[in-house]
Amino acid sequence: MPLPSKSDTSTNEVRITMKHRLNTDEDLEFEHKEITKEIIGAAFEVYNILGYGFLEKIYQKALQVELKIRGLETELEPQLKVNFKGYNVGDYYADLLVNKSVVVEIKTHQEYNNKDEAQLLNELKSGEVKIGLLINFSREKVEFKRLIIQ
Repeated sequence: MPLPSKSDTSTNEVRITMKHRLNTDEDLEFEHKEITKEIIGAAFEVYNILGYGFLEKIYQKALQVELKIRGLETELEPQLKVNFKGYNVGDYYADLLVNKSVVVEIKTHQEYNNKDEAQLLNELKSGEVKIGLLINFSREKVEFKRLIIQ
């Protein structure tokens, strides 16, 4: 993958958007909107059936099954390469990659923790995928944040 020129890297922006209900996205326009809506809906379905208290791996695999049922392509723990000046300097492993276009990170904290956003942002900055969802299966509800890097 070619590296951006220095002028490109100085103007990179990170746009972070957060919506808590599926029916509030109509005003937002971004790439892969329908895929992210399906992922969020699938997360709610998983939570409605499993509830709270399982390990992250259980939610990860249940979400993968639900996404496959919905006709989406999923990859468990895809390797995302981090390049520096044309050299691979490390790798990240996301929880899920959906339709080769949306990275999903799953958490199981009692409540949403914005410190988890850094992990997803770093995965997005690897350059392969620009849209991610951080999904937390909390004690009382599913919480999510959509992150878009431009």
